[in-house]
Amino acid sequence: MLGTSLAATAVVAAPDDGGGDRVQQYREKTQVVFVKAPTRAQRNRVIALGLDATEHATTKGIEVVLYGDRDAATLRRAGFTWDVRVADLEAQTRANARKNQRYAARVAESPLPSGRTTYRRLSDYQSELTELANKYPTLTKPITLSKRTVLGKRIRGIEITRNADTVQDGKPTFVMLGAHHAREWPSAEHSMEFAYDLLQGYRLGKARNREILSNERIIIVPIVNVDGFQISRQAPVLGEDYSAFNYEMKRKNCRISQFTPEEERGGTCEDNPAGRLRGTDLNRNYPGFWGGNGAATNWRQDTYRGDAPSSEPEVRAIRKLISDRAVTVMITNHTYSNLVLRVPSIAATGKSPDEVEYKALGDSMAEANSYTSQASYQLYDTSGSTEDWSYWNTGGFGFTFEIGPDTFHPDYQAGVVAEYLGVAPADGAGKGGNREAYYRAAEAAMTNRLHSRIKGNAPAGYTLQVRKRFISQTSDVIDAAGNEGRPRYYQDTLTTRYISDGGSFTMHVNPSTRPVVVGRYGRDPVAPPQEPADLTNPQGVPAVGGSETSTFEIQGPPAADNGTATLSFKWPNGADWDYQILDPAGEPIASAATLDNPEVATIPDPVPGTYTVEAVNYEGGSAEDDWTGEVTFQSPEPATYTGLKEAWTLTCENRRGKIISTREVIVDRGEIFRAGDACAPGIGAVAAKR
Repeated sequence: MLGTSLAATAVVAAPDDGGGDRVQQYREKTQVVFVKAPTRAQRNRVIALGLDATEHATTKGIEVVLYGDRDAATLRRAGFTWDVRVADLEAQTRANARKNQRYAARVAESPLPSGRTTYRRLSDYQSELTELANKYPTLTKPITLSKRTVLGKRIRGIEITRNADTVQDGKPTFVMLGAHHAREWPSAEHSMEFAYDLLQGYRLGKARNREILSNERIIIVPIVNVDGFQISRQAPVLGEDYSAFNYEMKRKNCRISQFTPEEERGGTCEDNPAGRLRGTDLNRNYPGFWGGNGAATNWRQDTYRGDAPSSEPEVRAIRKLISDRAVTVMITNHTYSNLVLRVPSIAATGKSPDEVEYKALGDSMAEANSYTSQASYQLYDTSGSTEDWSYWNTGGFGFTFEIGPDTFHPDYQAGVVAEYLGVAPADGAGKGGNREAYYRAAEAAMTNRLHSRIKGNAPAGYTLQVRKRFISQTSDVIDAAGNEGRPRYYQDTLTTRYISDGGSFTMHVNPSTRPVVVGRYGRDPVAPPQEPADLTNPQGVPAVGGSETSTFEIQGPPAADNGTATLSFKWPNGADWDYQILDPAGEPIASAATLDNPEVATIPDPVPGTYTVEAVNYEGGSAEDDWTGEVTFQSPEPATYTGLKEAWTLTCENRRGKIISTREVIVDRGEIFRAGDACAPGIGAVAAKR
């Protein structure tokens, strides 16, 4: 094979175009390292280096895969230091494979809904989707998305609800997606298991399942990146080689960028001169805020955004799916980091106008799996992500799940069985795990206060449609040199259809005014901010490498209303102190561990309570250069809304397909538009009522 023969040489080389290529000795160990980057700006800098950054980041730094000394040198030149988390990724992968073999050998049937004991291959997903459709014919509808992959494969899924063939029934829709990134195998497994769960529970008469399947539609697409997943899942373990030619670590799809040199265009996607680096990162290709921070501009990099917004057929297929349904909640599954992420994905976007409800739903799901619930930008900026397009343009709540704590495809028992069911060793053991989190998302999808409704009357066989077409803009597009240019523009058309069975009807839709038009979330302060306070430095100085702690109080209403708390630490001489701040529950919430003096840490929207500062004598701290600190408080930013309203266009077609009525519908989240006789000739509007 082409890739294998190239990988067998002493050095695998590619033209040095500044894009972070993977020139390396093939026998170098591949490592996963935790890069010390305690600020979001520093984590963004790590992403911009073009290395293979994982989704695992905290307030202290971010994990990166280093494929040899060349990658390590890139980090050193940028001034970063790191701790090694996985010293030999190849060895870890082989060890996990052996665990999988032992588990499958000793367990005939796992406690998963499907009973699976090993990771599926593409053919398994395809056959099981067919089997579920055949076994539950009235509860399922097999679906094939509107676009094929780059290599011409079908993207398949399943639609689950009572009377599944009656698609245009006005129900709200919950969409679950897996494997945008090829190497993230658990993301597809968890998606597939939820399909089994829903159907088996309904058959067994479980009230929860019957309520969900009676009142909403669930669409599950376990593998979005079909080409890449098949290559990753079928890749042979190449022993000592974990270079660009180990396709098991492929992240992207199979697109050959227009910027690919001629000499690297040959071969097939699973065997080509660029190896696994060929392709586009689908989760950086969605047009919402495409081209901004957090996506690579160079085609070689793992987070390459693509040649244009929504350039990839897989992305256009998901956009079409979501645009043609009233998708009120969406989850896209990934690995890894034990996170439930919500918008915004870019800090400059500002919080969503639905932040209160959005965060509450994320927190509820994270309660079940013991993941961290937070806005995506709190890790680092990410442009072109799935939910950043879907939420801001359709109004449906979108989340990213980062499944599992520490690897892309962990051993099956831990990464799939335990994480899905919520049993040891998963963090969500005893709380329900991802299974319970998914059920909560499904219940939210049919919760009336979280979306909108249109009610009225229509004759049997008449078709009602709500529709909206609009133009949106991407981010200011960053070029290869890091300069911001003009945004690009793209078009979306949202449509929901309902065929009346006569008499009254209810159509579940998202709010008529898109969140990107509504504005950005803030809140009007209900009290002044807290007065500044000095931080107490305890007596004595810890030895180098040691630490000491101090506490301080943050007040809440009615005494004070704090939008942010800013901690500043300084010392007189040449030492280096680092700081970590723990919230009232003892969890890390911020850190200050740069080379700066003063060190600064910021806590957004702090909850009232007692906070702890841990001061680490990183280098040279003594009585002569001991630290002092201060905490200051700022009011929350007031709410800013545009006041603009958008309308759905509601039409009624008779049985011959002729439009006999058109009207505008303006309806907010949680409200009802009373359409009356929706098919009465003429144009009109009725105010929305709660």
